[in-house]
Amino acid sequence: TSPCWHFSFEYYLCFAEFLEDVKIVINSLKISVFTCTDEIMQQEIRPLVAVDIIEQLHRQFAILSGGRGKDGAPIITFPEFAGFSEIPDEDFLNVVTYLTSIPSLEAASIGFIIIIDRRRDKWSAVKASLTRIAGAFPGNLQLVFVLRPSRFIQRAIADIGIKLYRDDFKMKVPIIMLNSVSDLHGYIDKCQLTRELGGTLEYGHSQWIHHRTAIENFAMTVKTTAQMLQTFGTDLAETELPNDVQCTEELLSAHTDHHSKLKDELKLAVKQGATLLTCIREPVTRSANSKLSPDELENVATVERLLAQLDETEKAFDQFWTKHHLKLEQCLQLRHFEHDFREVKLTLDNLMEAQAGFSDIGDSVTRVEHLLREQKQLEEKGQEPLEKAQTLALHGEQLIQNNHYAVDSIRPKCVELRRICDDFTNETKKKYDILGKSLELHKQLDKASQWCEAGIYLLASQAVDKCQSQEGAETALVEIEKFLATAKEHQLSNPKEILQKLEDVQEMFDKRQVSLKKLAAKQTRPVQPVAPHPESSPKRASPKTTRPAGVGGPLISAFRYSIQYYSTPYFFSFSHIINELIETERVYVEELQSIIEGYASEMDNPSLLHLIPSVLQNKKDILFGNLPEIYEFHNRIFLKELENCIENPELLARCFLKRKEDLQIYEKYCQNKPRSEALWRQCGDSIFFQECQRKLDHKLSLDAYLLKPVQRITKYQLLLKEMLKCSKNSEGTAELEEALATVLDIIKSVNDSMHQIAITGYEGDVSELGKLLMQGSFNVWTDHKKGHNKVKDLARFKPMQRHLFLYTKMLLFCKKREENTDGHEKTASYSFKNSLKMSTVGITENVKGDNKKFEIWYNGREEVYIIQASSVELKNTWISEIRKVLTGQLEACRGKTRCDLMMLPSSCSCV
Repeated sequence: TSPCWHFSFEYYLCFAEFLEDVKIVINSLKISVFTCTDEIMQQEIRPLVAVDIIEQLHRQFAILSGGRGKDGAPIITFPEFAGFSEIPDEDFLNVVTYLTSIPSLEAASIGFIIIIDRRRDKWSAVKASLTRIAGAFPGNLQLVFVLRPSRFIQRAIADIGIKLYRDDFKMKVPIIMLNSVSDLHGYIDKCQLTRELGGTLEYGHSQWIHHRTAIENFAMTVKTTAQMLQTFGTDLAETELPNDVQCTEELLSAHTDHHSKLKDELKLAVKQGATLLTCIREPVTRSANSKLSPDELENVATVERLLAQLDETEKAFDQFWTKHHLKLEQCLQLRHFEHDFREVKLTLDNLMEAQAGFSDIGDSVTRVEHLLREQKQLEEKGQEPLEKAQTLALHGEQLIQNNHYAVDSIRPKCVELRRICDDFTNETKKKYDILGKSLELHKQLDKASQWCEAGIYLLASQAVDKCQSQEGAETALVEIEKFLATAKEHQLSNPKEILQKLEDVQEMFDKRQVSLKKLAAKQTRPVQPVAPHPESSPKRASPKTTRPAGVGGPLISAFRYSIQYYSTPYFFSFSHIINELIETERVYVEELQSIIEGYASEMDNPSLLHLIPSVLQNKKDILFGNLPEIYEFHNRIFLKELENCIENPELLARCFLKRKEDLQIYEKYCQNKPRSEALWRQCGDSIFFQECQRKLDHKLSLDAYLLKPVQRITKYQLLLKEMLKCSKNSEGTAELEEALATVLDIIKSVNDSMHQIAITGYEGDVSELGKLLMQGSFNVWTDHKKGHNKVKDLARFKPMQRHLFLYTKMLLFCKKREENTDGHEKTASYSFKNSLKMSTVGITENVKGDNKKFEIWYNGREEVYIIQASSVELKNTWISEIRKVLTGQLEACRGKTRCDLMMLPSSCSCV
């Protein structure tokens, strides 16, 4: 199964931007609709809204008509209201507080103008109004206009009363008593006053209440929608995706449905805002001469601002959702791929197991032919799984090309599928080859067996009495020689019982030949005729018997060769690997020589200077790096030492151990490789290189050959591993293991140096930090003893992705970045973030709750870095290296202390 999926850095960045936009919308609602005294978005203190005091507003004892003073001050009117003194204090305070919260902060800061209309009332009502306003008005006052009672007696009383009680009202602003609305017009323009006050301002109290409740409802809708988006976005970002297809499909469906519902909510909110905006603008739309009051203009601006913020929130959410939905779809693709991989892998493993069971090569023609038919059936049975595996590997490569996030999980599976397919195909070919040779051998064996039987029959059929004469002996001898001449038609190769039978038949013929030759030469005495029988032949040849050339020598040699060949499994022996190492080393040296002579040297050829691009001038060292140094080492030293191992294979491992330091030249070459590749991308298609390639008759361009050193150091690793397999439990195993460790250490050193040169932003010199011991990516949380509350809170939940470089003197924290270069594959760089001196740090090896975490703390745990590795093994490796560094520093410190004590004068003492 694949590892649990985590969101990428880009995904978190997109989500962070989305949350920031949502927070801006939610916070801005506090200002765009209400003043600071009425923060509707605060959940701790519920704000006052129109719907809460709707009954008090409908009583209309105080109104905010939308009129403004000459300096833009908002006007609050207290119209004639018979039961003004009977209004409860709480209702009065709520209404006045709500009305003062509606104008913008800029308008409210100018100060409010109060108009008290008491023309039909008494002085007592005027006094009560002023007293209540003075004691409970929450806003900043600028002027107070009082339309005094119109009746003569009440007006006179009011004049006297205002003089006597002015100080009692405790108002720091002027109170202007007016006899009529015409006096009021001298202070305030008619267009800013309602018709009740002799003005032309259109004001409908019911419509005003309707607009206020609609605006507040829309603001609440915007806030609720934004909070829903924020909650949903948080849920998405914190989702841990399942590891099976069904659960992933269900999660994708659930998230998609939720997204659709939220989009519908957004559309409804936008529609509500558009309708509200139309209603507020209706007077202007209905009549071209109509104008909106300042308060109505603020209402329009508020709704437009809410709509704009809603639109920005929707765009941010859509951008975040697009990335999240892509992740979900890619996760579902990955789960399908993993499911199919497990099924195909199981089928292929069964095929390989069945194929491994075909170890029999047969003991007869019939058996071998049966085995060939079974092998054919297995091959046909494997065609469909092999095609599925190839198709699945192709699908995986397409996912990688489409920038799938799980490349590190998909690519090994594609490689594994292709490897198994190749292994099955190659193994099938080997089986056919072996069985084919076995079939041919057994057919020859059958013919040889028949030949032996025919020979025995010939010997048995020769009548010995007829051979007593010279003529009869010569006739029998001719028959035997003719029969022996047919032996060349039977070139045999195997089984041991036929070899024994051949030896027996050969011995019988040898003895008969000797006897017949004696008889043909001279008859000394009569011989008792005895018919020979195969049963009477000796079971094994005498060791003193000297076989003549003919059937015995070639046939037996062929048999013995075949038995030796087929009785051992087919594999590459230790000597084969050494030969391959030396042969490939020779080819490698020849290729390096062709590059240097055919390209590098040609750059100094005056006749070709005009073909060299300007960007390549004086940059030969960048393009080729230290390739000449590598060539000289291999040509003069390493190749010769390897060739000496042909006769002494046990010396091979020592070659690598002896040249460990010399092989470090590959580190310098690999460090220069990015610069070389960048230069090649600029000038690789030039005529100069094409001309050089044509002269060398190379099939590939120069950049392919510049990869040879990197491939070579890897080849050493593979060949040494193969040698170890062939020489287990032998004398040279320990040295081979040490040689392999040496090559792996070189590869690691090269790899680490490639990462090290990609560090950016570090102001010091990394070469002064000591040897680079380890490097790798981790999740990192930080904690501080003093301050940094925000960082401390974040450290509990969201880790930082950091790439750590451990030197003997310093630990660097970097942030990994990947950039596309000129359309080519991504290159990694490491942006420096922080560093810790190893002389001042300590470690805590185990962190409660997670066995993959450990702590590095600084200055007595004033700063604590919690580090999470990808595995327990990686964590233990890092802890071991850090412990070695700290132990080495401690021992160095103790050694320095002892040295200082030895340097003290004899008269001094040290406690």
